Amino acid sequence: MSLPPNFANAVDLSSLGKPKIESDTPLPGIEVTAQNLSTEFLPASRVKPVVLLCYSLRDAGSVETLQALGNLEAADQGKWILGRVDVDTQAPVAQALQTRVIPYGVVFIGERPIPFLEQPLGEEGLRTVIDKILALASQDGIGEAPEEASEPEEEEALAALDQGDYALAADAYKRLLARKPNDHYGVIGLAQVQLLIRTEGVDAVKVMDDALKNPSDLELGLMCADVEVMSGYLEPAFERLIKFIQLLDGDDRQRVKERLLELFGLVDPADPRVIKARAQLANALF
Repeated sequence: MSLPPNFANAVDLSSLGKPKIESDTPLPGIEVTAQNLSTEFLPASRVKPVVLLCYSLRDAGSVETLQALGNLEAADQGKWILGRVDVDTQAPVAQALQTRVIPYGVVFIGERPIPFLEQPLGEEGLRTVIDKILALASQDGIGEAPEEASEPEEEEALAALDQGDYALAADAYKRLLARKPNDHYGVIGLAQVQLLIRTEGVDAVKVMDDALKNPSDLELGLMCADVEVMSGYLEPAFERLIKFIQLLDGDDRQRVKERLLELFGLVDPADPRVIKARAQLANALF
């Protein structure tokens, strides 16, 4: 990163109109100055990601974000470096980083600056961001990718699946989602287990044959879509349910829509068959 020609005459960002926050708690991270930015932080970014946060003691949100980053850095035990830029005292550095708002975060990977933050974030949101940074850096051969820690309920569900106990696996995933409603693996895992439960012991050939003979039978159609997805016949399954959505209304229509969305979730969203079916679903609904 090259510094701007007017590095010594940077814009003063200190006029935030608020008194400075008084705190006895030391701020996390290494203080960034005009000197160590080039001599220490940039060279270090060739080995591991260097995360810099521009903050001000006049802005509580930026201080809280810095403290949250400090907690994550400690938890990650040296996988990345945290630097703090006080815009009130290090305005030239703030300008060099092209700071316009605070908090403002920029990560250096192999001396390449990548902005990643322009608003306050809590620890949970920052955890996701830092994991993405570590993964991106590892692709360039810098540092190591984050380890994906599995949840205890997920471990329990996988153990139950190994034993063929689908009901216990479903219960474990439901408990995980009760605790973390948006857990990606929990949502997918539960959908997979529920599909296994619905299709266990089913004669797939007979179901598909019966559905062909009775195209208006909703229960049979839902079962047929399940076995088609299990057999890899995605397009017929999606088209079957979309036809029901076009014909039905009320609770039955909503039920079919929910089942279709559940089946979508079991397939790569970039799969052309899913993309096509989602467009057809939108047309059917609107």
